Parts: sequence; structure tokens; C-alpha cells
Amino acid sequence: MATVLVTGGSGFIGRRVVRALAAAGHRVRAFDLRPPAGPVPDVEVLLGDVRDPQDVGVALNGVDAVDHHAATVGMGLDLSDLPRYAAHNDLGTAVLLAGMHAAGVRALVLASSMVVYGEGRYRCPQHGPVPAAPRREADLLDGRFDPPCPRCGSQLKPGLVGEDAPLDPRSIYAVTKATQEQLAAVWAREAGGRAALLRYHNVYGPGLPRDTPYAGVAALFLSRILAGGAPLVFEDGGQRRDFVHVDDVAAANVAAVEAVLSGPPIARAHNVASGTPRTVLDLATALSRALGGPAPEVCGRYRAGDVRHITADTARIRAELGWRPRIDFLDGIRELAIDARKEMHVTTA
Repeated sequence: MATVLVTGGSGFIGRRVVRALAAAGHRVRAFDLRPPAGPVPDVEVLLGDVRDPQDVGVALNGVDAVDHHAATVGMGLDLSDLPRYAAHNDLGTAVLLAGMHAAGVRALVLASSMVVYGEGRYRCPQHGPVPAAPRREADLLDGRFDPPCPRCGSQLKPGLVGEDAPLDPRSIYAVTKATQEQLAAVWAREAGGRAALLRYHNVYGPGLPRDTPYAGVAALFLSRILAGGAPLVFEDGGQRRDFVHVDDVAAANVAAVEAVLSGPPIARAHNVASGTPRTVLDLATALSRALGGPAPEVCGRYRAGDVRHITADTARIRAELGWRPRIDFLDGIRELAIDARKEMHVTTA
């Protein structure tokens, strides 16, 4: 049994990680700027700021491992978000790693993201594996959403992206997550630490944050359906993603914490995903059916910075951490729908 500090322990994913670690028999300290939404049995709760060296020093006292989730999330609205993202995500991580070095803590799990990849993996029928060319505004306006081969212009076939793919962050948030990974790798080399870099794909489940400009696609669909509207699906709805339940993500964190508590110094990335690609339209349709809402509306609109396809190869995490997803997609969507209805009734009561 280890003592584990979970930064961001009051957040959507963090609080599920806290519960999973406690259920696995670990002593857990949840560290966040804000208190948890409800009581957390058998868990020490500590309020503080990961950017503050003094707060971090107190939080790290007596800790064996750190599971780092404290971050500003979402894709960012515009360049005015740069200072906030850099301060919370990168400065906060730097302060935490410096504190870990001073405290002699050598085990880290970092909550990273699929956004570090940019576009996913593609294959051209003529040229084999190729990086996707940037999507052009003229093509998007004409409804040609799939990126072409950069060499011949042919349509590409999307595939699964592995952890050794080059990083190509394409948003403020993505850049800060890639920087967090690089900081963790430097820390592991210089401090003799061991880090698991968990690249989450699209996480959903009960407690999913909604009604915020930084919400993800599942939350945006939920808000539309609960308000009586059809979920608005951008492009043609064919964007491929990997949707993974938050409890499966929490289980991956337990496996990763237990792995980093022993072994040689290393910083190792792992995709955390279901391994089953689905389209954005699949998600919208499943949520509408679960909530008895109207059919999705495919509106053809687009955001120039969005990637078209990004789905995960999960072979590494299955082989090295012994983790595999357990929750069926449709079962998870029904659970999310029930939770969203309950939350709506509580809010309007």
C-alpha cells in the first residue's frame, strides 16, 4: 500500500481516480484549488495551488507517488487563453516536479491527452503511411473534410495511432500537454524517476462537465439534447474518435501508479482508450436515443483547427500495464444519460 497524491482530485477524472486508488487499498491525498463536490470517505483532502511551491511542499509530505491531473482543460477559445493555460498546466507541472525532486518522490503518473498527436495515422494507397496534409479552407467550404495525401492528393485511409507517433500539437491546450510530457521526461532522466504518461482519448461518463465554453463534444451534445434541441454535428459527422469511460480511465491510473512505484527510471507514454473507433455522429445518435431526444442534425459547419480522425492503438498499455477497458460504449452512454437527467432535476428543483 502506497501513499498517493492526486492533484486535481476534485475534477471530473481526478475524483474517480481518487476513489479507484482508495478502493485498491492505497492511502490517498486529494489536492485541488477547490473542495470535492461531496464527502470522500477514507481520503485526505488538501486545498492548495499546484503553482505554489509552499502548497506543493505540504502536499508532498510523506507521499510515495503522484498522480497529476491538475490542469486547465479544453481546447481554448483564443490566444488570450495562452497565459492561463501555460500557468496552470506548464508552470504548475514544473513547480510540482521540482517539489517532487526536493521531497525525494520518484513515481509519477501524468494525465496527458491524445491532442499531443494532432491528426491521427493515415495510409495512402500509393505511398503507404504518410502524415496528413493540413486541411485547406477551400476544401472545408466545399465539404471535403478528409485530409489528402501530401504527395499525390489521394484520399487517405485512417488508422490507429501508436505512442511512438511524432507529436504535432495544434491548439493551446495541446501544446501545454506536450510540454508537460517533456518536463516529466526531463525530470525522470535527471531525478532518476519513473513516469507513466497517460494519453487519454475522449473521456465520458457520469459527472462530465457541461455548460462551459471549454466542454468537449459529448458535453455539448448533452446540453443541446437536455434543452430540447437536436445535437449539432459538425462536418459530415464522420470524424473518427475513441470514446473511453471515466471508470476505465480511473482503472488505468491505478495500474499506472502501481507500475511506477518500482522499476528503472523511464518516462513511458500509454494511450488510454477503448480501442474501438466510433464517429462523432455515432456518439450524437447514441446520446439522443438514450435521452429520448431528437435525431442529430449534421450541419456541415467546421472549425479550421479541428483534426479529422484520431483513434488509438492500445496494444502497449494492455501488454505493459495489464489494463483493458471493461465498460461497453452503449452501457456507458446510458449511464451518462441517467446521470445527466438526475443532475438536471437537481438543478431545476
